[in-house]
Amino acid sequence: MNTYMANAQTVERKWYVVDADGMVLGRLASQVANVLRGKHKPTYTPHVDTGDFVIITNCAKVALTGKKLDQKIYYHHSGYVGGLRETKYRELMAKKPDFAVKHAVKGMLPKGPLGRQMLKKLYVYSGSEHEQQAQQPEALPLER
Repeated sequence: MNTYMANAQTVERKWYVVDADGMVLGRLASQVANVLRGKHKPTYTPHVDTGDFVIITNCAKVALTGKKLDQKIYYHHSGYVGGLRETKYRELMAKKPDFAVKHAVKGMLPKGPLGRQMLKKLYVYSGSEHEQQAQQPEALPLER
């Protein structure tokens, strides 16, 4: 028997849309990361991007459990001495909720060129409207 190995030419991609209203950020991010990697398909191959496209809407209404809004901190360094900036998630979710969701998904993807290629298939919107209507995305049922 031969083991099946997918390659870039044989991968069939689908489009999915996820409504993040009321979903917990970490659970949403881990399930979306699995779809972006392609682990939900029987043709999954670790070294090939076999995942599908994902559109996340209503990310401004995503929930964080416990006291994470006040205690969880996003760090960013400018590269200069003393350039460490920190932002609490309450402020980050108020200003850039789409960035917070994309950052959570990015942390759950592989590091390196393959992970960056997978992240390009993610589209995040803070409202309920998105620009990918022409692709006719299907609703992706996720566990809450």
